Amino acid sequence: MSKMKDTKDFIRELADLLDNSSLSEIEVEENGLKIRVARAAPAAVQMTAPVIAAPAAAAAPAAGAPQAAAPATPEGAGKDDAANHPGAVTSPMVGTAYAAPEPGADPFIKRGDTVEEGQTLLIVEAMKVMNPIPAPKAGVVKDILFSDAQPVEFGEPLLIIE
Repeated sequence: MSKMKDTKDFIRELADLLDNSSLSEIEVEENGLKIRVARAAPAAVQMTAPVIAAPAAAAAPAAGAPQAAAPATPEGAGKDDAANHPGAVTSPMVGTAYAAPEPGADPFIKRGDTVEEGQTLLIVEAMKVMNPIPAPKAGVVKDILFSDAQPVEFGEPLLIIE
């Protein structure tokens, strides 16, 4: 019973840390026990822009007009599809993804590069700590799904290695 009490106390400590910081989530794993504490997203505030007279044709496309497709990766798969790709490299944490070791430097990788297992692909900064993200396997970089200095979420697909 004391283990359960210790676990509850630890969860409370994590929740307090979350409340007293700007973090949105904390995840800890030790000895097969994984604990994730996340802040509930605040209710979305809807703001509407003032209505300015616009041409009627621009207000809505005609019923028979083709809709513009959502941006997709060169292979035609969007980020949602990329998450299910067997070669997807996902973000192991919430943070900011950087393609190069420092501003102005060459990126770690480019589309079409051959990478070795363990090679640094990018850096994710979390809480002022630069975390190198290694290649989980050797292969060719087929697609890069993030922009330099882009915020990323846990589990978000960052690139595809085949």
